[in-house]
Amino acid sequence: MKVLVTGGSGRLGESVVDGLLRAGHDVVGVDLRSPRQHRDRWFAADLTVVDEASWALTRVRPDAVVHLAAIAVPFSRPEREILRTNTTLAYNVCRSALDAGARTVVVASSPTVVGYGAPTGWAPAYLPIDEAHPVRPWNAYGLSKLMAEHVMRMFTAQAGDRMRFSAIRPCYVIAEDEWAGAPTQQGHTVRERLDDPALAAGSLFNYVDARDAADFVDLLLRRAEDVPNGETFFVGAADALAREPLAELLPRFHPGAAGLAGTLSGSESAFRNTAAERWLGWKPERSWRTELR
Repeated sequence: MKVLVTGGSGRLGESVVDGLLRAGHDVVGVDLRSPRQHRDRWFAADLTVVDEASWALTRVRPDAVVHLAAIAVPFSRPEREILRTNTTLAYNVCRSALDAGARTVVVASSPTVVGYGAPTGWAPAYLPIDEAHPVRPWNAYGLSKLMAEHVMRMFTAQAGDRMRFSAIRPCYVIAEDEWAGAPTQQGHTVRERLDDPALAAGSLFNYVDARDAADFVDLLLRRAEDVPNGETFFVGAADALAREPLAELLPRFHPGAAGLAGTLSGSESAFRNTAAERWLGWKPERSWRTELR
């Protein structure tokens, strides 16, 4: 199918574009900056401007849209700007996709909607966390991602069976070159995050290989009719980005999780891909134990 990937030049976007191309799709990326690869399949547009978003979707007329464009790092910009930008992007892209006749839209959210790391303290309702877990974002980035989910559901209600909408919550994305020592999103290497648990503690040690995330997006696009319209999916590795069990690490860094951390066994992650397994039978193939070089 013809797929438009917004934010196609980002850390996850480049992997999604590459993965969808390898899977046989006709892929076009749109972003404000050019990608490192597949530049012949990219064009620039500011999707926060509604007319440019409409122009971009009309230009491509895609069968499916994978919406990844966002200010992707909490506190990297003023809070009001993050909230305004990410919410506007989600609305403009979904609205323009509907107007352009796209059949499927996948919107990127984030595990941060759960609210871990709140300065006033945080305690999970249960572990491992799945899509049914209560959400309580405490910063503009997490709120903007929850708003993107609500925008997606609003258009699900508007479009009905004319379109298939879903949201994905990819965990901390690790691109292929980062396994070989390139810096991650926070500037540390993967090995440094493993050697110093404090570096990954803020995200509850969650992560996902970017290629696994791309494989999931491909599967979701191909089988959009098989899942409930408006569904949300966690997309993460099966284990934690930690050398020690989370049963020992979580109480150290998140005291509110102490009473439940013991329910996690061995290298088990704090997050579970319940919806992905239930509706699509999907499981991640890669782990830091197999990929770290």
